[in-house]
Amino acid sequence: MTIAAAGLDAIFRPRTIAVVGASRDRTAIGHEILHNLIEYGFTGSIFPVNPRASAVHSLKCYPDPGSVPDPVDLAVIVVPRDVVPAAVDACGRAGVKGVVVITAGFKEVGGEGVRREAELLAMVRRYGMRMIGPNCMGVVNTHPDIRMNATFAKAMPISGEQRAKIGFISQSGALGEAILADAREMSLGISMFASTGNKADISGNDLLEYWEDDPTVTLILMYIESFGNPTKFTRIARRITRRKPILLVKAGRSASGARAASTHTGSMAGLDVAVDSLLLQCGVIRSSSIQEMFVQARTLGKQPVPAGARVCVVSNAGGPAILAADACESLGLTLPPLSPASLTALKGVLPPEGTPANPIDLIASAGPDRYAPALRIALADPDIDALLVIFVSPIMIDAHAVARAIVSAVKDAGGGKPVVTCFMGKVGWQEGIRELEGNGIPVYRFPEVAAEGLAAAAQYREILSRPEGRSVIHTVDAARASAILDGAADARREGLDMLESRDVLEAYGIPCAAMRRVASPAEAIAFGLEVGYPIVLKADAPQFVHKTEHKVLRLDLRNGDEAGAAFRDLRGALDAVGGPSVIPIVAQKMIHGGKEVILGAFQDPQFGPVGMFGMGGIYVEVLKDVAFRVLPITDCDAAAMIRGIRGYPLLAGVRGEAPVDVASMEQMLLRLSQMMTGQTRIDSIDINPFIVSGTAEASAAVDARIRLRLAP
Repeated sequence: MTIAAAGLDAIFRPRTIAVVGASRDRTAIGHEILHNLIEYGFTGSIFPVNPRASAVHSLKCYPDPGSVPDPVDLAVIVVPRDVVPAAVDACGRAGVKGVVVITAGFKEVGGEGVRREAELLAMVRRYGMRMIGPNCMGVVNTHPDIRMNATFAKAMPISGEQRAKIGFISQSGALGEAILADAREMSLGISMFASTGNKADISGNDLLEYWEDDPTVTLILMYIESFGNPTKFTRIARRITRRKPILLVKAGRSASGARAASTHTGSMAGLDVAVDSLLLQCGVIRSSSIQEMFVQARTLGKQPVPAGARVCVVSNAGGPAILAADACESLGLTLPPLSPASLTALKGVLPPEGTPANPIDLIASAGPDRYAPALRIALADPDIDALLVIFVSPIMIDAHAVARAIVSAVKDAGGGKPVVTCFMGKVGWQEGIRELEGNGIPVYRFPEVAAEGLAAAAQYREILSRPEGRSVIHTVDAARASAILDGAADARREGLDMLESRDVLEAYGIPCAAMRRVASPAEAIAFGLEVGYPIVLKADAPQFVHKTEHKVLRLDLRNGDEAGAAFRDLRGALDAVGGPSVIPIVAQKMIHGGKEVILGAFQDPQFGPVGMFGMGGIYVEVLKDVAFRVLPITDCDAAAMIRGIRGYPLLAGVRGEAPVDVASMEQMLLRLSQMMTGQTRIDSIDINPFIVSGTAEASAAVDARIRLRLAP
C-alpha cells in the first residue's frame, strides 16, 4: 500500500466509531447515521457524541470525543459547519485516526468556504489523521467482520460477499443514495462504498490504491465530476486494470471547455476528448450513465472474462433472439456459426421446428429438458466465447425449472465462459430470477441490455490482451527549441512563424520539407533552382490557418517562369490585405506522392498535453478522422492512434497501393509527445499536412503552426 493510501483502515475497517453530532431527532442526519450503524450490525463499538444528550438511540452519549472511554478509530462528524473545526480538533486531541466529515459548506460553495476547507485540511494533517469529505454522504464496508454502514442512505447495501465484490467511489453525496438503492435492486453486492465529497484529503486515487490489492474488491465503479490528479490516476489505473476492471461515469461531458478553433487540433478536440483519451489509455471502461454502469457491472462482477467476442444466443422465441443478435453485432460482438459437431448434437436435441444455427431457436415449447442439453452443447463449442440465454415464459412452462436447468448446465461446464440471461414475461419468473441471481448468473429484462453486459466483458478482455507498451526517449536538441520558444515568448508573440516552427520540429527530429523566406521573384526562382522544381509559395501569417481557403497558397510551380509569376500574383494579393510587404512569403520544396496526415497537440487545462493523429490535408475538419491520447504516450499508444482511425487502410495500402512507412509515423508521434511534455511554452501545435511516404527519408512536414502559452 502506498503512503497516500495508508491510514485508510481506520476509516474502512474501524473497531470503534464515534458519531459526533448524534441526534435524538429522527429527521436529523446525525440520527440516521447512528441508526444505520446499529441497524446494519456494526461489529465494533459505537459511541454517540453530543454534549446536550445523555443517551441517543439507547446508547450512552458522551459530551466530546475525548470523553469516550475507548480509543476511537473513526469519527463521523455531522455538526453545523461552524462547529466542524472544533469537532475535528477535539478528535485530533483524543487520538482519533480517521474522520468522515458529512457537513457541507466548504470548498464547494466557493469564497470563504475555500479558506475554511484549507484550514480544516491543515488541522487533519497536523494531527496525522485521514479524512473523507467534507460535504459527503459517508462510507460503507459490508464485510461480515465489519458490517459498517456509516451513511445516511435509506437503502441497506447487499454484501459483496454475497454478490459481486464492488468498490464504489462517488464524488456526489446526493447520488450516493440512488447508487446504493439501485445496486440493491439489481442484486449488486457492494464491498465498500465511499462518498468522497470535496476530496480535501482522501481522493479517488487514494481509494484506488487502497483497493488495488484488497481481495474483497474485485470490481471498481466510479462516479466522478473532476479528476484531481490525472497523471497519477493514469499511472494507478493502468496498473489496476490489468487485474481488476474499472468502470467510470464522468459527469460534465458538455462542460469540459471547448477550445477556440485557432488550430485544426483545437477545433477537432471536442468537449470531452481528453477524458475519453485518458480512460482509453488506462484501460478504464467509460459508462455513459449510472444505469449503463450497473448493466456492465452485473456481468463483469459475476461472470468470468470471455476469451473473445464470439457469442451464441439461445432462445425459445425468434423475435427476442433477433433483437439479441442485432444488439450483439452493433456492439462489436459476433455470432459465429457453431461447429459441425455442435450442429449435429443439437439436431438430436431440438424438435424439427427448431433451429440449430446461431441463434439457437428452441421454440416456445422448450422447457428445462431442452434448455439444459442445448446449453451444454453451446458451452462446449470451441468457437463460442459467451452465451446469451433468453427465456420468454409461456404459461405451460415452469420458469423456475428452466432457471435450475440453466444453472446446472453452467456448473457442469465448469463456469469458464460468461453466461447472461434474459427472462421475459411475468409467469413464475420471480423464482427463476432468484435462482439465477443467487448462483451468480445475471438476469436482464431485455435482450439488448444483456448484450451490453457481454460487450463490456469483451471490452475488458481486449484491455487485458493489450501489450503494456514502453516509453521511448529520443535524442533531441531541446535547448535549441527552448531558445526559439523563449525568444518568441519574451517578445510577447502568440506564435512562431513557419521558419521558427521548422527549426523547433527539426530540433526534435521531425523532418520538414526544405523552405526559405523569399522577398522577390528572383529569390523564388533561385530557391527552385537550388532545391529542384516543383516548389510551393505560401503566405506566412497566423491568420491564415486554412491557406487554401484564403487563396494564399501557390502549388506545383515547375519552372522559373511559373515561380516568378506566382510570386508576383501572391505578393499583390497579400499587399492588398496587409499592406506592402507586411506578410512574408515562404518558398518550399513540393513533396510528391505519399499520404497527407495530421499530427497535433494542445494543452488541456486539466489533463495537460493531449496529442492527435489523423488523416490530414484541407478536409481534416470535415472528415474529423482523428484519434487523441493524453501525453506522454507509449509506443503501443502511438501504434493504436494510427491504427484506430477510419482511414488507416489507406495508409496500410489498398487496391494495390504500396503502404506508407507506418513505423516512422509512430516515431513522429513519440517525438511530438516528447516535445509537448518537455516544452511547456507550447500551447498547441499543428503539423498539417505531414506527407508520409513508403520510406522515412521521403516523408516530411510541409506546414506547421505552433502557438505559445504566454505568462499573464
